[in-house]
Formats: sequence, C-alpha cells, structure tokens
Amino acid sequence: MPLNSAPALICLPTFNERENLPLLVVEIFKVVPDFHILVVDDNSPDGTGPLADQLAAADSRVHVLHRERKEGLGRAYLSAFRWALQHDYPLVFEMDCDFSHPPRFLPEFVAKAATCDLVLGSRYIAGGGTQDWDWRRRLISRGGNTYAQLILGLPYRDLTGGFKCFHRRVLEALPLDEIVSNGYVFQIELTWRAVLAGFSIGEVPIQFPDRTRGQSKMSGSIVHEAVVNVWKLRLAKAKLRRAGRQRAVASVRGA
Repeated sequence: MPLNSAPALICLPTFNERENLPLLVVEIFKVVPDFHILVVDDNSPDGTGPLADQLAAADSRVHVLHRERKEGLGRAYLSAFRWALQHDYPLVFEMDCDFSHPPRFLPEFVAKAATCDLVLGSRYIAGGGTQDWDWRRRLISRGGNTYAQLILGLPYRDLTGGFKCFHRRVLEALPLDEIVSNGYVFQIELTWRAVLAGFSIGEVPIQFPDRTRGQSKMSGSIVHEAVVNVWKLRLAKAKLRRAGRQRAVASVRGA
C-alpha cells in the first residue's frame, strides 16, 4: 500500500511503551482500518523500538521513525509532522500511546475535520471528562488550561491536551523549526499559532482515563516550562500573527 494512500496518519511518540504499543495498534485498526500509524520511538530502553519494527514488518499500515535519544514529546511530534508532510498525508493525528486517548473517538475527529482545520480533543466540554485522576492532577490540568485561556485570550477549553487532528495545510503553515516548546506548552503553542494564522479550530469531547501500564512522563520541569512559555507566546503575539498568516497564504497558494 503506498504511504499516501491512507486518509490519515496517527503519530504515536513512544518511550518505554512496549506493553501498550501492540495493544493500541490493534485497537486503532479495529476503529479505523484504513488509517496509517507512525511510531516515533526515542530509543526506548525497554525495546519498544525493535517491537515497533516487528509490527511494521507484519503490517504495511505501520511505519517507524527511530530517534537517537529522548528529547521530549514536542521534538518527537515535530519529527513526525515533517515525516507526514514528506509522505503527503491529508490528515495528521497526535495521539498518546498509553490508552489515555481512546481510539473509539477517532471517527468523531474525522467528522469534525470536515468543517475545521484543527480539531482538539477536549476533556472539558460537555461529554468530555477524566477518569481515575486524583485531585492534584485535576487541579494542575484545570489550572493550566485556565491560565493559558486567560493569558492568550482563547475560548477553547482544553489547550493542554494532546489528542488532535491537523489538516496538512495547518502543518505546512506552522514554522516547525521555530517551535521550541516541548511539554504541555507545546500543545498550547501549536493551537495558538494555528489561531494566529487564521485557521478554524473545533473541539470534540473525549474521555481521558489514566494509564494502567507503564509510567507517566509528567515532571515539574514540564509545568515550569508551561508557566513561563505561555507568557512568551503572548508577548510575541503580533510577530507570530504576521508570520503565521504569511505562511498560511503561501500554503494555500501552493496547494
């Protein structure tokens, strides 16, 4: 099957996700059998990378991008986006590999993408929610989203979530080489830049369960980065808007 024959590519960054990866691949293809998957592995010590190669050898819908070391979620996604653009996928998804983004919601993203350039999976709109979170995690997540909403003046309820669907024209218009955020604020920055470039944004409700296998990648440095970088994005608003709109126009003309 040619790489670009699929309607969408799901990007799955992995670091020590050997337990989850094969199970998630099966669940994804049960829901969207015509999609492709790109596993982006950061040289996982637990052997996730070689396992991904085995999955790819057995199924032409699975592809693997190996990276030399762990550099954070943002760097992994940027590598995946470049790969997706090189291979002409019309829709590109972000998705976690720990089952916190249930595959059953994928068709709802596709339906929303018919009228929106970027679709956000939201825990905080009607029909959305979280499962098995303690009060501290709920507080950090809710507080982080409210903080970003207020500073950036955005109406979207879930700015830190990583379950997203991009039309390729959005990724073509984003200056991937200039994006320096890596943790939660990476998700905020992508949406912020898309808004400033004039793209339409939609939200679909998702349920977000806590992982049951493997370990969380959350750290204090990720939270600190978000607190600081949201203000940097706000202060650079005029510059980012000009650059974003110029890139968006160039992307449309080149389509």
